Amino acid sequence: MLQRRAFIGLAAAMLVAASGAGAETPRRVNTLGSADGIAIRGYDPVAYFRDGGPRLGKPEFSARHGGAIWRFASAEHKALFEADPARYLPAYGGFCAYGTSRGYLVKIEPEAWSIVDGRLYLNYDLGVRKTWLARTKTYIARADGNWPGLSESLTD
Repeated sequence: MLQRRAFIGLAAAMLVAASGAGAETPRRVNTLGSADGIAIRGYDPVAYFRDGGPRLGKPEFSARHGGAIWRFASAEHKALFEADPARYLPAYGGFCAYGTSRGYLVKIEPEAWSIVDGRLYLNYDLGVRKTWLARTKTYIARADGNWPGLSESLTD
């Protein structure tokens, strides 16, 4: 158990460093790989619901929410998000849902996604997504239990 906590602490420290600690980047939203604090690699969270899959957002359709910059494919998607962000925000700050269920935070691939009971879940890659889809309810329950501690580990 002590080794697991040490690993989680080390992983959290690496994520904070990667997200630009000291800069005004969020600690509870996945901005990995972005020096500018752009959430979920610049993909439009509304597109998963409205277009049936990932679409890269455009800088001209950006909004700030939760300390991160969210990009959208259109003005319509931006307006939908601003009217009801909770409806479109990915679970677990946009970190890999399966990883969260296992007790750690990792990057995502925008093409590895699912919507379960009206909520967007992102995964590390398509292989992990396949594992995730085999037992989503079990993994969601585990991730829901892990997320509060994991997200707290990312704050100052």
